[in-house]
Amino acid sequence: MTVFAVHYTYTDDSAGRDAHRADHRAFLRSLAADGVVLLAGAYPEQEGVQPAALLVLRADSADDARIALAEDPFQKEGLVATVDVRPWAPPMGAWVEGDDAPLAGRF
Repeated sequence: MTVFAVHYTYTDDSAGRDAHRADHRAFLRSLAADGVVLLAGAYPEQEGVQPAALLVLRADSADDARIALAEDPFQKEGLVATVDVRPWAPPMGAWVEGDDAPLAGRF
């Protein structure tokens, strides 16, 4: 499987995100329990910067990554303006160094 970095850019509907955040997080937690989502979190909000999040997940292809996230309540509610999916293979760092690292040997 390949690791993908997924960048969500959110719409300006912060009230909508607040209303659906619990369902969004429960959905991502279920993907994490299945070993699909490795990390997920929103960037801190900044004045003049579109709200966004980074998700790191495992999938066989970019299309499979998109399919895995298609049922995300944020996407279903129209709260995600763009989804950018890219293969990600960092050559160094805590995840890739040593046999006990979470992603060792997966790149």
